[in-house]
Amino acid sequence: MKIVTVVGARPQFIKIAPVIAAASRQPSVEQVLVHTGQHYDYAMSKVFFDELSLPAPDYHLEVGSGTHGTQTGLIMERLEPILFKESPDWVLVYGDTNSTLAAALTAAKIHQPVAHVEAGLRSFNKAMPEEINRIVADHVSALLFCPTRTAVKNLAAEGVDSRLVVNSGDVMYDAALLSLQIAERRSTILKTLGVDSKEYVLATIHRAENTDSADNLRCVVDALGQLGRTVVFPVHPRTADRLRRFDIAAAGNVRVIEPVGYFDMLMLEKSAAAILTDSGGVQKEAFFFQVPCITLRKETEWVETVEAGWNTIAGTDAGKIMAAARDAKPGKNGASPYGDGKAAEKIIECLVKP
Repeated sequence: MKIVTVVGARPQFIKIAPVIAAASRQPSVEQVLVHTGQHYDYAMSKVFFDELSLPAPDYHLEVGSGTHGTQTGLIMERLEPILFKESPDWVLVYGDTNSTLAAALTAAKIHQPVAHVEAGLRSFNKAMPEEINRIVADHVSALLFCPTRTAVKNLAAEGVDSRLVVNSGDVMYDAALLSLQIAERRSTILKTLGVDSKEYVLATIHRAENTDSADNLRCVVDALGQLGRTVVFPVHPRTADRLRRFDIAAAGNVRVIEPVGYFDMLMLEKSAAAILTDSGGVQKEAFFFQVPCITLRKETEWVETVEAGWNTIAGTDAGKIMAAARDAKPGKNGASPYGDGKAAEKIIECLVKP
């Protein structure tokens, strides 16, 4: 049994860690790892491989940045000969990036079966590039691993054969459970920044709908400056570029820092009084650690976090952001909608099953 895993962006490096570990415990499984190079900056890529003890990629496509068409096309061009050479039993893709789309299309067109981890998520906003990526990946996949019951229902509504769909739970929940204890031992980020637990707000911004709009980005940064408390703001390379391009400066209460590794990010999330983000992964991690979250978008795929009262949708209106941050409070406790922390094991069991 050979599995070719294709990843290229920070959230995917986190998601593959428990799955690769589960697969390594199966003697019959041969793993081949392809890194597309979609995130090529060390802070966005190699540091996660180091911290999560991931194996070095067998192939690195070195695609780098570019338009959606450029990235997707280059990945397909460079991946196709690798898939012909390796002839895997499964091509495993994750999430909703250009790497996901390109790998799924490439494999499907040469009749190699695709398995999609984090299938069935929908924002119902096709202006988001990620929405297009995830819909296409789902509909060319031969096996779809859903993180929640909502995702299963979304696929049923689109007519996807239920025999192809597995409610595996969320591999990011697996990763968070496995990594938090390590993070608590290793991370010194709070001491380094000179901030105390629950005495700051954490902010992340990276989605194109926010970073490519000067108005949206300015509104969000202005809101951060008016929160009346310290804001720790690890800045994604794309966001840093847009802040310079649009001449947007953060207020004095906003601590702009370089991107951080996974363990440092977990500690910043767990220790924050509240989190403001447009990241789906960060929304979930806030929920895992029971930290109130304000989502800087008009919708979320992770509706369970909203239904449980831990996540508020604020968009990019400064007034709504400040009101949501001011009113942020704990949500409801209960059973996790994201599984039991054993999603990776279920995924590998399904892939190796005759």
